[in-house]
Order: sequence, then C-alpha cells, then structure tokens
Amino acid sequence: MEIRKVKGMKIIITGANSGIGYEAAKFLARHGAHIVLAVRSEEKGRYAVQSIEKEHQGASVSTMKLDLSDLASVKRFSDAYQERFDQLGILINNAGVMAPPYQKTKDGFELQFGANHLGHFALTGQLLPLLKATPSARVVTLSSIAHRGASIDFNNLDGSKGYNKMKFYGQSKLANLLFAKELDNRLKKAEINVISLACHPGIASTNLFKLGGERMQSFLKTLLQAFFQSPEMGVLPTLYAATEPTLKGGEYIGPDGRGNRKGNPHIEVPAKEVYNEATMKKLWDVSEELTGVVYDFS
Repeated sequence: MEIRKVKGMKIIITGANSGIGYEAAKFLARHGAHIVLAVRSEEKGRYAVQSIEKEHQGASVSTMKLDLSDLASVKRFSDAYQERFDQLGILINNAGVMAPPYQKTKDGFELQFGANHLGHFALTGQLLPLLKATPSARVVTLSSIAHRGASIDFNNLDGSKGYNKMKFYGQSKLANLLFAKELDNRLKKAEINVISLACHPGIASTNLFKLGGERMQSFLKTLLQAFFQSPEMGVLPTLYAATEPTLKGGEYIGPDGRGNRKGNPHIEVPAKEVYNEATMKKLWDVSEELTGVVYDFS
C-alpha cells in the first residue's frame, strides 16, 4: 500500500486506546507522525501510549481526554488541542459505541447518534480552522456495513418514540457516511484544500462489541476471530483513506472481499439511494442545530 509522507504530521485519532484506532496509531507513529490519542479514559490512553512507545522507540504519541457523548468535553478537547498545536494533518473520527441498551448522552441525545455522529460532527467543526491551516489535510470518518438498509428517522432521533439498538446503530453509521460525503462536497464547493473520506473495517474482531455495558460472550469472540478479520487487517481501510495519495475526497473505502466483510482496502461504491442530497442537507442542518457548531467554510 502506497502511503503519502506523514513524518512530522499532527494526527488525532478518536478512540485510539484499542482496536482499529490503536492499530492506526501504531502504524502512523511508526512512520514518524505525532499522534494524539483522543480517548474517554485517560488511564487507558496512557497505557496505549506506553505500549506504542515500547514497541516503537522514539514514537511521538500523547493522549488527551475526549468524551464524544459530552459536547462540553468536545469543546474542551478542541480548545486544548488548538492551544498546543497550530496544525492538524489528519483527523480520524474512529471512536464508536455499538448496540447499547437505551441511554442518553449528557446533552440528551440518544447515545449512539450522539456519540458516533454528533460528537464527531462537533469535533470536526471546531477543529476545521486548523485543518484549513494545514496543507492537504484530511478528515477520515469510520462508517460500517451496518449503514446498509438503514435510514435517518428525523422524527425519533432521541429514541423517545421507540428504540431498537441495532436499528439505531445502523442509523448512526449511515449518519457517519453521509456526514463524510457532505463535508467533502462543502469543502470542494468552498475550494478549501481539505478532503473528507469515509471508510469501514468490514467485520473485525475488536472490542467494539464490548461497548455499551454488555460484554461480548467468549464464544462470540472466538467466532469473530475465526470468521472475520483481525484488527491488523481491519485497520487497512482507515490507513488507506488517511494515506493513499491518489484519493480526491468523497471516497468510501472498505475491504474488497465477499460482502465487504474482510479483505484488502479498495474504493467501495454505496447503493445509489444512500447519498440522498435532501437527507444529507437535512442531517447537516439538524446536526448544526443540535450541537450549536456551525462550520466556517470561508
């Protein structure tokens, strides 16, 4: 896989203390980037930093606290990052929660839509000035094959009219995909030298299945390891989206195997009905209204 030069580049990866995010941090740190692990648990973040530094002596890695289910935490993180750094080469919106029991964020959003989509929407918007100030910056947002068959129920975003955990997970991952595409459209329209891409890992054996308060049964973990790909393979679409020099923005990267569940990264084309312009615009407007974050494309 060809990679563009990342040595010395500042990179933020959300949820980077484990799974896909951790594997991405290891790879990019090994190639000389400075990685900020944006994590909810500072203790787990410090452990991840130590593990990366132990494996790659001289790696430039640090951790900062970020709780995507709390917009105040998102604001504190973005403010603190901009006080420390004046550039941001790649933002990888990786963190996610999958299929928890019905819960709300600190701001009253349904947890999956709030953390997976709205938190990243707010984070990206608040960091946009640094992205614009960095030549050829990228935003990479992780979606999922769970977006297939999903829809955005604008009349029940908070789950108060009924909640199905997998349906709402699919909704949040569709929102990630539509956000990535709409962001790229708006960046291109404004002629800003930043590109936005989406990707997904297929089905990788990571601890995503532990999130939401329910630990994955040991037999399920064994099943995942037997039939689906490792985090080391699952991270490849993320790395491809972040580093492949020929990408123009707006692409969706996933594994090339059957059902896109596993394999090597390639450009994947979503079903025709996925990129609905009216839905993308409405999602953007609703996201700005709910988060209070308005993007500056000037």
